[in-house]
Amino acid sequence: MSFKIGDYVYVLDEALSGKVIKIVNSEITIEDHDGFELSFSANEIVKKEGDSLRKSAFSSKSINQVLSEKESNKKRTLPKVKPKERFQPTMEVDLHLHHLVKSERNMSSHDKKLVQLDTAKHKLEFAMQKKIQKIVFIHGVGEGTLKMELEYLFRRYNNVKFYDADYKKYGQGATEVYIYQNIKPYD
Repeated sequence: MSFKIGDYVYVLDEALSGKVIKIVNSEITIEDHDGFELSFSANEIVKKEGDSLRKSAFSSKSINQVLSEKESNKKRTLPKVKPKERFQPTMEVDLHLHHLVKSERNMSSHDKKLVQLDTAKHKLEFAMQKKIQKIVFIHGVGEGTLKMELEYLFRRYNNVKFYDADYKKYGQGATEVYIYQNIKPYD
């Protein structure tokens, strides 16, 4: 393709365009909209004609060939997982009562607490059986009685360690439990 000074051109594979200001052999220097001067080889730019690109720009290759080359050159990258996220708990159990029962009517506070503790115990034993290492029990802040009861429950197991869950994600109302896999669960 022949270029001359003053032609308006687009740069292939870049979001650039500009006016040709200098031509030396096959190297063409353009000035973009911001006034920067950039040099490209003649096969890296396309002359603008009217509102569309000149079709002869792909004279040696078909458009499908160019598209297939672009797709094959893309690097396949896996999403990077931050170290903190790599060790995030794999199981969350929300112990708020409205998630556990359809209706709280006619339930005493003792009954409510028993439902929550029973759910926690079953989920903990399920995790041990399925070899899930980390669980977060979301208990809420409240008066702290459920948290104390959960701690009492967790102390009954030899193979668990428990601590406050990630504050950024859960606030103060959650406890994370780590389950050791090679220790017997009971005394």
